[in-house]
Amino acid sequence: MATTANPYATDAAIAMLEQGGHAVDAAIAAHLVLGLVEPQSSGIGGGGFMLAYDYDNKSLTFHDGREQAPAGATMDMFMKDGKVMDFFEAWQSGKAIGVPGAVAMYKHAHDAHGIVPWATLFAPAIKLATEGFVVSPRLSGMLDTLKGRIELSRNPDAAAYFYPDGESLQPGSVRTNPEYARVLSRIAVEGPDAFYRGQVAQSIAAAANAAPNPGSLSVKDIRNYKAVSRPVICGDFRDMQVCTTSPPSSGGAQIMIAGLYDHLIDNGDSADERIVALVDAQRLAYADRDFYFGDPDAVKIPLKDLLDPRYLKARAKDRFPPGAAPTEGDPARVLGRVSSVDWGADTTQEPAGTTHLSIIDGQGNAVAMTATVEAPFGSSRFVHGFLLNNEMTDFAREVPASGKIPANAIAPGRRPRSSMSPTMVLDRDNNLLMVTGSPGGNSIPAYVAKTIIGVTAWGLSAQEAADHANIIARGKRVRVETGVGNGKQIAAMLKARGYDVQEREGENSGIHLIVVREDGLEGAADKRREGTVRVLR
Repeated sequence: MATTANPYATDAAIAMLEQGGHAVDAAIAAHLVLGLVEPQSSGIGGGGFMLAYDYDNKSLTFHDGREQAPAGATMDMFMKDGKVMDFFEAWQSGKAIGVPGAVAMYKHAHDAHGIVPWATLFAPAIKLATEGFVVSPRLSGMLDTLKGRIELSRNPDAAAYFYPDGESLQPGSVRTNPEYARVLSRIAVEGPDAFYRGQVAQSIAAAANAAPNPGSLSVKDIRNYKAVSRPVICGDFRDMQVCTTSPPSSGGAQIMIAGLYDHLIDNGDSADERIVALVDAQRLAYADRDFYFGDPDAVKIPLKDLLDPRYLKARAKDRFPPGAAPTEGDPARVLGRVSSVDWGADTTQEPAGTTHLSIIDGQGNAVAMTATVEAPFGSSRFVHGFLLNNEMTDFAREVPASGKIPANAIAPGRRPRSSMSPTMVLDRDNNLLMVTGSPGGNSIPAYVAKTIIGVTAWGLSAQEAADHANIIARGKRVRVETGVGNGKQIAAMLKARGYDVQEREGENSGIHLIVVREDGLEGAADKRREGTVRVLR
């Protein structure tokens, strides 16, 4: 089974599975297509995280393809005259571009798991880019919405592609991308060096160093990039395990939310109490995530302590009054240790973007992959048929007046903290039960937690969990999606209890999950986007 954010990508994944391919093969082929048909969300000019499950030995591997700061990056590079640069200005700047990691991640994962030949993975995307794909309503609509607001319609190469004759690509029209096809054809034959060295790397660096607000990204930065394997982290939840990606991912928040949730169901298990418990679990977990998480190669993150069941039990007692602004906990104090953490308050902003796909292959292997160019259409800088990311704005851009450095501060070679949280749920014998994830910027931990709690604790089907109103409780305010299901009733209930509720008609989730049932696989695609589920029998 494969579920992705676009039918073309789902079809590409199934094509690899039809050839006996591994879930990793299917994920790479699907993402290469997404970079063409859903360029506003991700592509080879960005990065991502891939969590892979091996059925035979019941093990998990985390492939980190997160973008990386250039050697010339500085902590204050988004500061001007003592003030933080406006987000829009930073988003559309050359400073925002980090070294793309997606292609290196493909190779890193394929070397470990791949069955289908490397070049074959590129065939669906090359064919679509050459012969043309049908422009979707969502892509066209986003181009309409952002026309004139971002540099996409003013950068000559991007404007020529996305706004031919000055008009947005129209839904139902057919678009080719021969430049993208040529780049993919080279990578298919030459490997990642065709991307990280030579003409493509030079074009990426030149685009990043162009006005306005040029950055410092160099061909050396690009050439030196490496995808890496990082630890997979698991935490017990009832008779299951929530297993996910470690920092710089925010996967740890999934373990924290699940663990806190059960401690917070202290007034019965009514529908209202379940929602309130999820809200308060999020509030506590987000506060800890925001303060402690960063690049694990650069800062010491007390991750083991944050996920310790003893700490989560104690942390649940910190339940903040509705309307109060939650602050971080102190796991070292709870566990009888001396804390060595002395970081500044987090100032990270992270807009909604990104894509997620979930796949289980015919051998029982699985992939949860979340990928991004950060904000919609990334930096708006377009080279060789693909967009470059604005991932450096995922760092804390503002240098705190206190002088204390946030855990997610900018520094050369660092990878910014990400909310992306590809996650799997296993039983205690390491058998796969669920594959899940979502795009959505800072809302990702909330979106993904909704599916885990919804399926495992509330008894929802995969699609019911995806369809359920999104509830995002980060900081003082609770956002509730009121345009679906019982969202209006949830918002009213939380308001009555004193929560600072912001009602939202829609939410930018893109949840794609698969649940393993006794009688087969049950998949879901988020109706808020254009995704599909396909099963190969």
